[in-house]
Amino acid sequence: MSTSWPIVFMGTPRVAAVTLEHLIKGPDPVVGVVTQPARPAGRGQKSIPSPTHEVAKRRGIPIVAPEKIRDPAFLATLQSWRPQIIVVVAFGRILPASILNLAPQGCLNVHYSLLPKYRGAAPAAWTIINGEGKSGVTTMKLVEKMDAGPIYLQKEIALAADDTTASLQTKLTPVGAELLLETLQRLKEGSLTPEAQNEFDVTLAPLIKKEDGLIDWSQPAVVIERRVRGFYPWPSAYTRLRGRLLKVHRANVIEQIQPSAPGEIVRADRNGFWVATGSALLSLEEVQLENKKRLPGVEFVKGAKIGKGDRL
Repeated sequence: MSTSWPIVFMGTPRVAAVTLEHLIKGPDPVVGVVTQPARPAGRGQKSIPSPTHEVAKRRGIPIVAPEKIRDPAFLATLQSWRPQIIVVVAFGRILPASILNLAPQGCLNVHYSLLPKYRGAAPAAWTIINGEGKSGVTTMKLVEKMDAGPIYLQKEIALAADDTTASLQTKLTPVGAELLLETLQRLKEGSLTPEAQNEFDVTLAPLIKKEDGLIDWSQPAVVIERRVRGFYPWPSAYTRLRGRLLKVHRANVIEQIQPSAPGEIVRADRNGFWVATGSALLSLEEVQLENKKRLPGVEFVKGAKIGKGDRL
């Protein structure tokens, strides 16, 4: 029977916290948790500990939240925990060799794409934006190049036509937790051989910026609709109406040719809120004007005093 491996867990957001909960229930002891420092959040800008910090605190696991991951005092703490392996899930920083090589089994990462597709910070979002029909989770050994390490295991899932980044990540998180536990078990058994990634198939999933959400109405409706889902919940796809920010939370493609300029409203009544694009029409199903609540598009047009021929 295989012996247990002391594990150090590194992660920050909710997806990491959920994975940590699963890991704690597994057979191996989590001897320490590393997370990002508390950050200001909300209207009051109070410093809020990360979701992973909260789980570790509740479970009584030692926590460090270093400002600098090359800090010798932090590295000394890591070494004192004597991990056999370090598990990394959405930690939020590139790890130096001093951490990658600290544990005998190195660093095991859970990544939310089918590598080598979608290396980078936002794999779920770009999977949707690019119109993929499937996604999945990969476990791999971390190396100094971003998401380029050898693959341990992968699990594929199908995408639904209405998946957003939020819904896809919700589906992928438990899949990743199960795959992590399977990977650890098989590594302990010695029945798992990592396989190198094919560099010719690499695609990137760069960090998303707020300005990425700005809708370009000259793009085809199908492209814009994918971006609406891919940028939900952040930064949201958005446009401007009379100088004010208008977020688009849900949209549908209307396969109808319309001789209107992109961005022109072609319908604004109780039966629809439709906008011309570079190809076909986009029905704005749910929108939100800045500092206002979310509304169905057909409800929004009632009070917004907009009509056919107005522009976004």
